[in-house]
Amino acid sequence: MDFMSGNSARLEAISQITNRPPMASEAPEKLSDMWAENVFNLPKMQASLPKAVFKSIKKTIVTGDKLDPSIADSVASAMKDWAISKGALYYAHVFYPMTNQTAEKHDGFVSVQSDGTAIAEFSGKLLAQGEPDGSSFPNGGIRGTFEARGYTAWDVTSPAYIMETDNGATLCIPTVFVSLSGEALDLIVPMLRSIAAMDKAACKVLKLLGCEDVAHVNSSCGAEQEYFLIDANFVNQRPDLLLAGRTLFGKPPAKGQQFDDHYFGAIPERVQVFMQDVEKSMYKLGIPAKTRHNEVAPGQFEIAPVFEAANVASDHQQMIMTLLKHKAKKHGFVCLLHEKPFAGINGSGKHVNWSVGNATQGNLLDPGDSPHENAQFLVFCGAVIRSVHKYGPLMRAAIATASNDHRLGANEAPPAIMSVYLGTQLEDVFGQIKQGSITDSKHRGVLDLGIDVLPPLSKDPGDRNRTSPFAFTGNRFEFRAVGSSQSVSGPLIVLNTMLADSLEWIGNRLEGEMGNGMELNAAVLTV
Repeated sequence: MDFMSGNSARLEAISQITNRPPMASEAPEKLSDMWAENVFNLPKMQASLPKAVFKSIKKTIVTGDKLDPSIADSVASAMKDWAISKGALYYAHVFYPMTNQTAEKHDGFVSVQSDGTAIAEFSGKLLAQGEPDGSSFPNGGIRGTFEARGYTAWDVTSPAYIMETDNGATLCIPTVFVSLSGEALDLIVPMLRSIAAMDKAACKVLKLLGCEDVAHVNSSCGAEQEYFLIDANFVNQRPDLLLAGRTLFGKPPAKGQQFDDHYFGAIPERVQVFMQDVEKSMYKLGIPAKTRHNEVAPGQFEIAPVFEAANVASDHQQMIMTLLKHKAKKHGFVCLLHEKPFAGINGSGKHVNWSVGNATQGNLLDPGDSPHENAQFLVFCGAVIRSVHKYGPLMRAAIATASNDHRLGANEAPPAIMSVYLGTQLEDVFGQIKQGSITDSKHRGVLDLGIDVLPPLSKDPGDRNRTSPFAFTGNRFEFRAVGSSQSVSGPLIVLNTMLADSLEWIGNRLEGEMGNGMELNAAVLTV
C-alpha cells in the first residue's frame, strides 16, 4: 500500500466514524428485575425442585459435601423446563481448557420418537457427563495426542445459565474436563483440588486456634479486567491488529500518555453506551459488575466485579471476556485483551484480588481495627508471606506468557520478581513479632483538610503500593501481575496451593509446640 492510498483509506475510516449515527442507550431496567434473570440459581432451584432434592444440592453447593448422583434426573428435568421457557433449544457443557479460552459443544434437547414426532428431553445422565474430543487440546505433555477421549463432568458449585446471542439462547452448564484416565485437561479441576487442599489445612489451623465451629474455607476472587477499544474501521486498515491482536508496525502517537490525561477522565458517550450494554448482560448472568472507568492508556478502560467464591469468579471472568468482545462488535468496536497491544504505552493487566474465609470465622485476612490483637489474622497473613517467600518463582510462572512479559516492569505493571508489600502498619507488627513480642499497632488517623464544609476523612494506617506485584490492600492481597487475556484460574491454583502448604506447615508446628506444653498464644508467636 503506497502513502496516498493508505492515507485515503485512513481518511475514509475517519469519515465513517464521523458520520456514524450515535447509538442510543436503552432505557435502564430495574436492577432487581434483571439480576440473575438468566441463571439457574438456588432460588430458581428451590421453586422448581422437590424439597429433598433441593436440600441435597444446596448442601453440596454451600458446604462442599459429596454430590448425591441420584438427584441428577430431577435437576436435569427442572433445568430443561426453565431453559426452554427462556427460548433455549440447545444445551452446552462449557469448560475451560489450558488455552485461557472457553470451549463448548452444543447438543439439542430434541429426541425423535418412533412415530416421527419429536420431544424435548434432557436426562440426569446427559447433565452429569458429556464426551467431547480431547485430542486437540493442550495438556501439558501428560498424554499422547492420539489419546482422544475426554469427559466433561457437571460442576454443581457453579450455576447453569442462559447465554443470549443474536443467534438465539443456549443453556450453558459449567463443567470440568478430564481424560479417560482422570488427568485434568482444564483449569477448573486443579483449582477445585487446590481449594480442597487449602480448606483441609485451614480448618486444622482454625481448630488449633480454638475455633470449635469451623465451616468450609474457600478462597475468593475479584478480578479487575482491563481492555482496549478501537473503532472497527481503523482495525480493518491494520493487518497486524487483525492477525496478531497487537501493533507490529507503526510509530508512537503524537501525544501518548505523558500526562496520563485519559485516566479517570469522563467516559466517552459511545463507550458508556457499550459499557451499559455489557453490564446489562452481566447483571442478567448474575455477574456483580461494580466499577467502570477510563484506564491510563489512550483507548483503555476497566471493568471490575465485587468478590465471589473463586470457582464462580473464575467462570464469570471467562464470561466477561466473551461479553466484552461480543458486545464490542455490536457497537462498531474491536476489543483487544492483548497485554501490550501498542508500543510505548501501558499494557493491559488483570489485578486479581484474593482472600480466604468461611461462613463462621469470616474473612481470615481481615486484620480488624488492631491486628496486633488478632492472632488468627497474623497466622494466616504469616502463612501468605511464607508462601510468597518459598514459591515466588511458581507465582512468576503462573503469569509468564509471551505477551504478558512484554508488559511486566513498565508503568504500574509489576516487576518480574515476586515480593510482598504489607504497608507500614503490618510491617511494624511483624517487626515486633521478630523482636519477640507484640505491644501495639498503628491506628487510623483523620485527614484535616482545613475546609470546614468537607467531612473528616479517615486515614488508613499505611499507603498502597501500586508497583508491588503482590500487595496487601486492607483485607486481601492483590496479585497485580496477571495478564489481561489470562484466565484467573491458573494464578488462583498457585495461590491456593502454596497457602495450603504453608498452613499445613504452621499446623504441624503448632501441634508440636502445644504438645510440648506451650500455651497457645506463645506457640503462635513462636511459630
